[in-house]
Amino acid sequence: MVLAKKRNLIIIAVIVMIIVVVLSSFVYLNAHKPYAGKVESIAIGSLPNETNSLIYVANDRQYFAANGLNLVLKNYSSGLADAKAVLNGEVEIGIATEFIVAEEALDNASLYVLGTNCKFSSFFLIARTDEGINSVSDLSGKTIGVAFGTIAQFYLGRFLELNNLDISKVSLVNVPLAQAQTPLENGTVNAVLTLQPYVNQIQDSLGNKVIVWQAQSDQPGYNDMVCSQTWAKQNPDLIIRFLKSLIQAENYIINHQDQSIDIVTKTLNYNSSYLPSIWSNYQFTITLDQSQILAMQDEAQWLINNNLTKATIVPNFVNYVYQDGLKTVKPGAVNIIG
Repeated sequence: MVLAKKRNLIIIAVIVMIIVVVLSSFVYLNAHKPYAGKVESIAIGSLPNETNSLIYVANDRQYFAANGLNLVLKNYSSGLADAKAVLNGEVEIGIATEFIVAEEALDNASLYVLGTNCKFSSFFLIARTDEGINSVSDLSGKTIGVAFGTIAQFYLGRFLELNNLDISKVSLVNVPLAQAQTPLENGTVNAVLTLQPYVNQIQDSLGNKVIVWQAQSDQPGYNDMVCSQTWAKQNPDLIIRFLKSLIQAENYIINHQDQSIDIVTKTLNYNSSYLPSIWSNYQFTITLDQSQILAMQDEAQWLINNNLTKATIVPNFVNYVYQDGLKTVKPGAVNIIG
């Protein structure tokens, strides 16, 4: 009697498992069918650099076109500008760091993260050695250029804190990421915090007159694709086709790294030697990670502690993530709890 009952339970469990596998396979295969509907335009706002390699490869390989999308790329000066462009209705999707999402969520902005298209370690603090800066402590009393309101400002604050230098001991000047070279060269600032490719450009220009520190303290940044919550709810199929195109690009990059580097080099008009030298600083894969939620919580608390927001409570960032799209086309890439 007991054995028969146990056997029946095992049979039921197996049947349920088979049903789950069949349904999951159906959903997955349905999401990967060739697209045969009408072509729709989608505008993407981004700071043009290699963190967006999946987008450039997908565009070059015509994956967007194959999925019924006409991509319109619009360039902005920062991830913050990209997020504002989304909120202002200038673009459907913007590319911004998780810090920007945290910052906007503290302001109750109606944004969703559709997925991360790249994890990066590309921010550096560069200082003039010919102005007496040879160690982090030498930054005390100096002027540092940093893009206000961006993740660069967080990285600077955290870098100084970890090196026992209070941020009040330095003077900050708002310098857009792409414009970091000029004020450092002409002496307007003694140091700048910026990202690649501007770091290499400054090093090429100033040579041994600068010292460079990795500014992220082993914390990867998340290059997020963000949209308005209303748009996401109204365009689930469009999101699936967009993400599917990027996953196809992800697979291409994995199997054709040299060709991918060539595509991005030509797209951004880079020197051919640049990308091979820094490619390992990036992970080009579509994900939604719990680690990003934790990073956003840390960054939001930093903003609150430094009086850079009117908010006083860290929100639940799971509410700012749209999981349905990626769960449909690449379910194993979603590991957010909640």
